[in-house]
Amino acid sequence: MPKILFVASEAHPLIKTGGLGDVVGSLPVALQSLQADVRLLLPAYHDALARAGELKTVARCAIENLSAPVRILEARLPGTELIVWFVDFPPAYDRRGHPYLDAGGRPWPDNAMRYALFADVAVRIALGQANIKWRPDVVHCHDWQTGLVPAWLATEKARPATVFTIHNLAYQGLFPRETFEALGLPAAFWSHEALEFHGQMSFIKGGLVYADRLTTVSPNYAREIQTPEFGCGLDGLLRHRAGRLTGILNGIDDAEWNPAQDRFLAKNYSPRRLQDKLANKLALQREFGLPEQPETPLIGVVGRLVHQKGIDLVLETLPGLMHRPIQIVLLGSGEAGYEEALRVQAARYIRRLAVRIGYDERLAHLIEAGADMFLMPSRFEPCGLNQLYSQRYGTIPIVRRVGGLADTVVDASEKNIKTGKATGIVFEKARGSALLAAVDRALALRRNNLRWNKMMRAGMRQDFSWRHSATEYLRLYRQIMRGKRTSSGKRHVSRKTGK
Repeated sequence: MPKILFVASEAHPLIKTGGLGDVVGSLPVALQSLQADVRLLLPAYHDALARAGELKTVARCAIENLSAPVRILEARLPGTELIVWFVDFPPAYDRRGHPYLDAGGRPWPDNAMRYALFADVAVRIALGQANIKWRPDVVHCHDWQTGLVPAWLATEKARPATVFTIHNLAYQGLFPRETFEALGLPAAFWSHEALEFHGQMSFIKGGLVYADRLTTVSPNYAREIQTPEFGCGLDGLLRHRAGRLTGILNGIDDAEWNPAQDRFLAKNYSPRRLQDKLANKLALQREFGLPEQPETPLIGVVGRLVHQKGIDLVLETLPGLMHRPIQIVLLGSGEAGYEEALRVQAARYIRRLAVRIGYDERLAHLIEAGADMFLMPSRFEPCGLNQLYSQRYGTIPIVRRVGGLADTVVDASEKNIKTGKATGIVFEKARGSALLAAVDRALALRRNNLRWNKMMRAGMRQDFSWRHSATEYLRLYRQIMRGKRTSSGKRHVSRKTGK
């Protein structure tokens, strides 16, 4: 079985800001269950170490121009047997709270240095230069924070194969040329065919250009990012590498997200005991201070409050939504303007709209269980996880037909309802009128208990477990291990000199 080094900037339950953390906390464990030999490498953030349990130092790396050696600490991912290694250099990573942003919500000014150092250590481990005997066959990197790993490994002739997964192309790790020079990167990397992107350095291009294989987190998103609308200026490069690009749908932890045994719920339930879902609705209404009205349709929203998620569409349509006989509960954090606007609207519609700014794992589970419907009007969505959780919990998702939402939610057309395939409400345009029409469709369907329960059970029957995705990744790893481990046609350059 292959030896896989996962390199990522977050992993649930150690550190998480979104779907990336969920994926990296689950996929390696699923691969391990299929007998792959997997290790996970993370930065040694303060909060991650505090949650890691027992730690031991397994190696030290002396790196030029650093005031002290970098330690590699070892622990187990909580609740699993997965070995996690932490890159421990306190000046870079020993900070509480958000891994990428300071207390004011601004990116840490030294993020480029922090993740360049992280990549440097990952490369040393991959090449057997970190005083660790274990060496991977494949290095699997995730998002811009790890983009330098495939680029640096491409400068080495004897190296493992590399996979780079795009979780969200909109986040690219862009920095000025002065930062590029300060990091001492090879001069050959400053090219539009390498890391340069419109006069800036792009970390993500290190993965897109140099990795042996590219993946995204849903088949539809793999197609979308090759178009100008969704390609974020990189669609030409992605079309060029289309033969090396694969969309593999994310999964969910079906033990953690299981209404029949979820520890966060007021009452557990299953497709055979749908009536017990009501206890969670009443608990959710109490939790958010809404009137306990069993018959009033309750819509849930959980997610980042950013433009991508269509929060502006929610705000735009709130007056219209509040004229419908519904309640809405929202949990999330993000852009300050959206947070404040939602607070204002919650104060205006005090018995109809409840907002909680922040993230709370317990409440996220309770919303999925207690809501009748779940709203995801995303402008783009690489995969999305909440629509998968919603179906698992018998909560009907209302989604826009983009990215992974299009891959995973079957619209409640008349034909799909009759054949028992419908699992949600899908709308096309990123417009408030389309969102309102979708909610109206959902409300009309809910008035027919037979049809509504049929949709609920159809969603709950879906298998979105990581087993399927892990099997596809194993197949991909074996393919690239069988092939030549070249550097994607790039000439070899020295990591230090660029020659």
